[in-house]
Amino acid sequence: MRATLGTILMAVCALPAASAAQAQNAVSNAFRSIEQRQAKNITDAAEEMPADKYGYKPTPAQMSFGDVVAHLIADGNDYLCSAASGQKAPDRPKLAGTDPKDKLVAGLKDSFQFCATALAAMQDAQLGDSIPFFGGRKVTRGVATLITVADWADHYSQMAIYLRLNGLLPPTAKRAAQ
Repeated sequence: MRATLGTILMAVCALPAASAAQAQNAVSNAFRSIEQRQAKNITDAAEEMPADKYGYKPTPAQMSFGDVVAHLIADGNDYLCSAASGQKAPDRPKLAGTDPKDKLVAGLKDSFQFCATALAAMQDAQLGDSIPFFGGRKVTRGVATLITVADWADHYSQMAIYLRLNGLLPPTAKRAAQ
């Protein structure tokens, strides 16, 4: 009984410390939360589009659905999460929009797993650090992370439109309809 009471007392005493640690990284925690949500939405959208529609593009000048997925893997997640976190992106074969759907979806999932791992170590105190970014220009780590979040929103909306143009509901619309 004494051991149980001692364990409970220690756990209760540790709660304020855990709460303070979370509050200290409120912005980084928000980025991690957004990554989890966007990873799910984007991956679900990639899985929703039938394989025979991965070559679909609304106009000749636009990227195909498969091109969007391939772009998100290397030019999006691997590059942006590496830049934002300072962790080296994994070496992986470059995928093309014409690769099979299952290969693209697997690559997308792997790239979001890299983002989750890379962003897991990020602390709010690092968000003001200056880092090299596109074209050698300098931005803060926080700006690079915001650009990453904006990129996910941009490409999810693009994927949602492609799905709707093919008579399919995007994942976020399905949840609202249910």
